[in-house]
Amino acid sequence: MSTLAFPFSAIVGQDEMKLAILCAAVDPRIGGVLVFGDRGTGKSTAVRALAALLPRMRAVAGCRYACDPADGASHCDECATLKAGAKPKTRLVPVPVVDLPLGATEDRVVGALDLERALTAGVKAFEPGLLARAHRGFLYIDEVNLLEDHLVDLLIDVAASGENVVEREGLSVRHPARFVLVGSGNPEEGELRPQLLDRFGLAVEVRTPQDLPSRVEVVKRRDAFEMNPEAFVERWHKEDDKLRKRLVAARERLADVKVPDSTLERAAQLCMGLGTDGLRGELTLVRAARALAALDGDATVGDAHLKRIAKPALRHRLRRDPLDDTDASARVDRVVSELFPA
Repeated sequence: MSTLAFPFSAIVGQDEMKLAILCAAVDPRIGGVLVFGDRGTGKSTAVRALAALLPRMRAVAGCRYACDPADGASHCDECATLKAGAKPKTRLVPVPVVDLPLGATEDRVVGALDLERALTAGVKAFEPGLLARAHRGFLYIDEVNLLEDHLVDLLIDVAASGENVVEREGLSVRHPARFVLVGSGNPEEGELRPQLLDRFGLAVEVRTPQDLPSRVEVVKRRDAFEMNPEAFVERWHKEDDKLRKRLVAARERLADVKVPDSTLERAAQLCMGLGTDGLRGELTLVRAARALAALDGDATVGDAHLKRIAKPALRHRLRRDPLDDTDASARVDRVVSELFPA
């Protein structure tokens, strides 16, 4: 079985999902992506393809958490001590995309006592878990709606604080754990807890293609990939490279993209029209629209960006209305059309 990832550019359709993932890669502060939909629609494929698409990042050499040498405020204790004495050596490493299995134990997720060192050397040492490996990258949970409640509570705490705290077996460890949370699942198998749902910045819906050409093209590309992965990846190398350069350029220009007061007012009006709770909807909508503008090479966020990203940013934040059985996407479309008449 090949270890090569299916090229991101070769994924047929599913434009909303791909756009949401790219926006989250441009600006991790958006807060992650939730992908809900039918089985076999490319949810896991898209996330794993992202890992191959992302450019390498610079990290402190030898750091177990891949700390950013340019961001001293978020260094682990070891890197903070090292920096006080000398400038740390650095290296380029792949951006981590870490899978969190549904059956993972809490020790596997947060980290635990290194039993081998404890038994052989009599030393209490910390063995980092999946949260440490995901720092500055992506934490992917397939079938996230089936995740056990105690792990959901843990993820909510870490996602809110940006650090993982372990207090057990005589260990007291605190390390940075900032990652983009990506979850996928089938809504027929259960709903996501509201507390975790609210932590996802963007939520997209994927459906099985209903047109014949798309279905044929999906099967053709997947079959070609499995028959000869190396040749297929090479065939899509240029397209993926273009997308990678676009992503890097978007990250570089993100801080310079302007968000006018008129756009902020539009975002607030949209959220008020939909009756979203709190202000997280506006913040996410504006951040996602700015990331989208950066991807498009635009210097200013406008109505067009808000319209394109409104559904992913807001559909999962709507209250259920017993008098309105319209689905969330249609409700967002309706308010967008009222606020942004053609």
